[in-house]
Amino acid sequence: MAERLAAAAALRTSAPYHPSPSGRRAGPSNSAFFPSSSSPSPALRRVSLRAAPSQKAKAAGRGRSLRCMAAASDAAQLKAAREDTRELLKTTHCHPILVRLGWHDSGTYDKNIEEWPQRGGANGSLRFDVELKHGANAGLINALKLIQPIKDKYPSITYADLFQLASATAIEEAGGPKLPMRYGRVDVTGPEQCPPEGKLPDAGPSAPADHLRVVFYRMGLDDKEIVALSGAHTLGRSRPERSGWGKPETRYTKNGPGAPGGQSWTAEWLKFDNSYFKEIKEKRDQDLLVLPTDAALFEDPAFKVYAEKYAEDQVAFFKDYAEAHAKLSSLGAKFDPAEGFSLDD
Repeated sequence: MAERLAAAAALRTSAPYHPSPSGRRAGPSNSAFFPSSSSPSPALRRVSLRAAPSQKAKAAGRGRSLRCMAAASDAAQLKAAREDTRELLKTTHCHPILVRLGWHDSGTYDKNIEEWPQRGGANGSLRFDVELKHGANAGLINALKLIQPIKDKYPSITYADLFQLASATAIEEAGGPKLPMRYGRVDVTGPEQCPPEGKLPDAGPSAPADHLRVVFYRMGLDDKEIVALSGAHTLGRSRPERSGWGKPETRYTKNGPGAPGGQSWTAEWLKFDNSYFKEIKEKRDQDLLVLPTDAALFEDPAFKVYAEKYAEDQVAFFKDYAEAHAKLSSLGAKFDPAEGFSLDD
């Protein structure tokens, strides 16, 4: 099993982004993963991301750099964090933004770069201000606010693991498939290790199918995985004031849950199923969102084979989605132990 985090509290001094007094950030999201959707509730705005360094961390900082202290997660604490995440989902209905958090941390991976962490991927870098300010990550500070108390409660887990744990748990709790996840990801330790902006897909490029392939092929994913992962848009909403896409509200979103408003891809936007593919294929409900990158799944001949299949066969979609999500969640990660470990063994 993974080594224990020898100086876990020291990681807390590599603090995540602290919001400005207004709690707002300028700049639209253009992400085809999960366009920015969630607005902070008053309860979320009361959550503090500040974590005072422990005496152990202070002592370590005086004697040597904290940059060398990243280590893998404790399995028992990860299991407890998973239970806390399930409770969080029940009370906040934050499934979409937690999925987006995990995806956007891992989706910066470049298979053409061998070195870690330069290759990007699932390494916890999204907790730093410099990456949170990327246009595609607008609003993800709210996801960090939601899970920071869990990280504070369980200091012997890495951010990289927590982001992916939260994302997978959100899919499963929304009715999705059981995901074959592994853990033990090592965190980057400073903002200088964050990837450059522009690694995530756009929602409205001039050639949507080509753009999806450029971005996802760079990650080492194929056409089937692109279409399967797109099916996660069955969850969530897009808010025009943040992403530039969607309606201010529809009959499906005007009453929440959570902050009302935005436009969803599906009528039951907190339920994970194959409705996304059915709705895009039919295009009959003007209150449901279809982005250019969504429409491309039924317009591009190679993508269409899988999109048609998933619209008809939810079992096939769940199987392929589970495999693709687990693969995405490990992209670029450095594991300790090297093979990772499962929480369900």
